[in-house]
Amino acid sequence: MPARLPSQPPHEPPRDCPLCPRLVATRLALRAEEPGWHNAPVPAFGLLTAQLLIVGLAPGRNGANRTGRPFTGDGAGELLYPKLLEHGFARGTYRADPHDGLELVDCRISNAARCLPPENKPTPKEVATCSGTYLVREIAAMPNLVTILALGRIAHDAVARTLGCKPPPAFAHGASHAIGAHTLVNSYHCSRYNLNTGRLTPAMFDAAMERVKDQLRTEASS
Repeated sequence: MPARLPSQPPHEPPRDCPLCPRLVATRLALRAEEPGWHNAPVPAFGLLTAQLLIVGLAPGRNGANRTGRPFTGDGAGELLYPKLLEHGFARGTYRADPHDGLELVDCRISNAARCLPPENKPTPKEVATCSGTYLVREIAAMPNLVTILALGRIAHDAVARTLGCKPPPAFAHGASHAIGAHTLVNSYHCSRYNLNTGRLTPAMFDAAMERVKDQLRTEASS
């Protein structure tokens, strides 16, 4: 692996991470096609001191892969960020721009796979490689982490395995699972497809966020 810059934390992949050849090829092709885009592993957003970690699947082509911030510039962010503002996990205004000044409050956002996969579908090996290398380090670097909200079954499985739960518990929207010192909460992914088909509604996502807040309140009172 290329030498890591001294200022780069070990839980963030380097810009030219070589671990997944198919994703490297996609990245290099897009750098030639869209040289002004981020086109690199997308770093997590939010402070490591947060109690809540939200884990999605992977960057979208025209979203985080373009802007360099998770869920920024794609359909999923149009639901996620307004809901984080509504539930008190963000402040400012979401403008689908990484320079919009939006700040997360006691919340951090990452992905099971940090690089854009073709057709938005990372392979199981790519998810296992990335989460087993970087997500595990990220969770270890969050001293106050209490609750993890997994967006979709693949993210749920990746988080559960990262926490040492094999096989993962069954995924179900709104369910919660105690795994060691953490609580894993499930939500369907807030993708535009899921919203358009009705698999996920704003009210259903609100319910998942309320479950997250219940877990945080329970931990604070214990």
